[in-house]
Amino acid sequence: MQNIWLLVGTAATLGFVHTLIGPDHYLPFIVISRARKWKLGKTLWVSFLCGLGHVLSSVVLGFLGIALGIAVGHLEEVESTRGTIASWLLIGFGLAYMVWGLRKAYRSRPHEHVHYHPDGEVHVHTHTHENGHLHLHEEEAGSKKSITPWVLFLIFVFGPCEPLIPLLMYPAAQHSTSGVILVTVAFGLTTILTMLAIISLSAWGLSFVRLGVLERYSHALAGSLILISGLAVQFLGL
Repeated sequence: MQNIWLLVGTAATLGFVHTLIGPDHYLPFIVISRARKWKLGKTLWVSFLCGLGHVLSSVVLGFLGIALGIAVGHLEEVESTRGTIASWLLIGFGLAYMVWGLRKAYRSRPHEHVHYHPDGEVHVHTHTHENGHLHLHEEEAGSKKSITPWVLFLIFVFGPCEPLIPLLMYPAAQHSTSGVILVTVAFGLTTILTMLAIISLSAWGLSFVRLGVLERYSHALAGSLILISGLAVQFLGL
């Protein structure tokens, strides 16, 4: 049991470090929630579900490896492949969101129209096409569901928890069910809580930031940061 508790402490430490040094664990949620003006509750709920999927996918893979007697090296190869897929999905999502954000910013640029009245009065009306006729379609637009949380969830399910697999193997080799559960809970709980803490603090800090004229580029900026995050994971190993 002394070895198990040592392993639990190691799992919690690795969960914290694994999350902290991986910007892909929190940056997408921070920038997307800022751009889409999500409330903190929604941001944390989406982040929690994605973090849960992120951890459980590796847990399921680890349990499957234990049941089939697959060596750690082979499982780590699978995790590496999953990591490559997840990073390219993140890169693709960031690029697509950035392009969509630039298009949205272009469409929402303010411009003027001159209106002439029969009595000779002339006035200039400033508006954007993005927000034009909002009163006619407000109910219809409000009914549309964003697929962004689902895309993030899919990316995180593919994202591996590389340190977890070797940690699970020791208590499994000792036939310690309680050890496997404790290690899993320690790693998963620390990972998710670290994600939520960083996202909460960042969201609070960004609430004081005003982009001014750059506000209409918030989606494009969010996409570019997600793209950079994905590139950092793929090519820098973060």
